[in-house]
Amino acid sequence: MTEKRTGRIIRSISGFYDVQTLGGLVTCRGRGSLRKNQESPLTGDLVEITVENGKGMVEKILPRRNRFIRPAVANVDALVVFAANVNPVTEPFLIDRVAAIAGDQEVAVYIVINKCDLDPAIDLYRIYQNAGFPVIVASAETGEGVEELRELISGKLTAFTGNTGVGKSSMLNRLCPELHLATGEVSEKLGRGRHTTRHVELYTLGDDTYVADTPGFSSFDTEQMDVILKDNLQYAFGDFAPYLGDCQFHDCSHRKEPGCAVRQAVEQGKIEKTRYESYLRLYEKSSQIKQWELK
Repeated sequence: MTEKRTGRIIRSISGFYDVQTLGGLVTCRGRGSLRKNQESPLTGDLVEITVENGKGMVEKILPRRNRFIRPAVANVDALVVFAANVNPVTEPFLIDRVAAIAGDQEVAVYIVINKCDLDPAIDLYRIYQNAGFPVIVASAETGEGVEELRELISGKLTAFTGNTGVGKSSMLNRLCPELHLATGEVSEKLGRGRHTTRHVELYTLGDDTYVADTPGFSSFDTEQMDVILKDNLQYAFGDFAPYLGDCQFHDCSHRKEPGCAVRQAVEQGKIEKTRYESYLRLYEKSSQIKQWELK
């Protein structure tokens, strides 16, 4: 007998999908028609499945509120971007690219500056507080900032993301000690961590709170991330918003045009210089993308 159910994908590994339904957890494969239609189920997806003899099949992906390539998640309320200023040092461009991708889909971004017991990362804190992001200074080692983060993500489905070794899994262990997630040492010589999270998995923290732990990335991995059309990029930087529309030219790209209100704000220190530099780097990438390539 074939049974139809609806549920949410909480784990995706090598073509298998663990779907949480009211009737329990079901491990599924994806129906071939999904591949034919170039649809790939993601952790966080709400799906329709069929169950026969204890085996499941994902039949349909229900409409998404949002989706991301890296991290590979869907239907999140916010992305929590982890950063640190020591072992490993997070390049602001990595944060800015993730934040811009989220901003392009109108998804909230929270910044967690971890390892503050080793380095308070004052500059990172200033940059992202001035840019208007909620910023938490934290330490998974000492517990600082943990309860503040718990309150911020309460009642939401969020995804933890950031460069490898920055402490996403360690923080999840702090938030929910019974998880016992594997964590990795960071190479002192290379200044980067080893991947301990190999797949995207959704964990429940109670009170209708869910967190997706995702594999870390390096600066090289940004090439695999979502792309943003250059005409949309300015709107993905929330700290640009007060100045958009005040430029001399209505189609200002905020790069070299005279009378640019955004550039003037950078010069006056109202927009952080690193944020503007990230915008220029992303604009260069975005200018190489055509609308039809996003289909």
